[in-house]
Amino acid sequence: MNFFKYQGTGNDFVFIDNRDNAFPQNDKNLIARFCDRRFGIGADGVVLIQKHDTCDFEMIYFNPDSSQSFCGNASRCAVHFASHLGIIRNEGCFQAIDGTHQAFIKDGLVHVKMSEVNTVDRINHHFFINTGSPHLVYFVNNLDDVDVYMEGRLIRYNDVYRKTGVNVNFVQLMPDNHIYVRTYERGVENETLSCGTGVTASALAASFKNHQSPVKVKTRGGNLQVAFRKRSDGHFDDIYLVGPAVQVFSGQIEV
Repeated sequence: MNFFKYQGTGNDFVFIDNRDNAFPQNDKNLIARFCDRRFGIGADGVVLIQKHDTCDFEMIYFNPDSSQSFCGNASRCAVHFASHLGIIRNEGCFQAIDGTHQAFIKDGLVHVKMSEVNTVDRINHHFFINTGSPHLVYFVNNLDDVDVYMEGRLIRYNDVYRKTGVNVNFVQLMPDNHIYVRTYERGVENETLSCGTGVTASALAASFKNHQSPVKVKTRGGNLQVAFRKRSDGHFDDIYLVGPAVQVFSGQIEV
């Protein structure tokens, strides 16, 4: 089977052109093997690009444990891959698990329009925001001192979130509309170098701390930007996740 390896600010994915529907989507072991960094290709997730009746393409995203969700960084990479395949040129739309998304490529950066956020829950001093995937946002003072794996895992597997799962973001506010974000991702069950939906949730939460759109975001894997419109009722629309997407290599794997 032919595959393509992509990374978006260090969040890496195996991409399959599945317009012929040849990929066995119910094979959980195959997805896990593709993601395995010692016995497979190595990735934070597997992404299928498929035909769609009304959009330019459909993106199906699998976590390493074969669960499905929306992934912001994978979406940016999917747009780049669709352009590489000739499905789109510099703009288009795609279907994902959370709905339809518009996207375009400009000056080497991929801009993906995220779903509207109509509910922001404040829980004590942190936020719960669903940006296509569920995210908790905690603000901290010294992010590099946080044990993201241990702290994130404790929260993700507590009595509230053990069954449904949740992503946990630790955020440090910085001057000039900048934030620094580290994320523990469910499905991957570890800290990733970057999380697109987590970065988005963190930027929206930072707007309640007087940060303004566009919020510039530092992650361990690189820099992103989140632009949005915050309505008077506290809800958000016109949300765009902006950043690079890089095709690292391509190859074949025996399945």
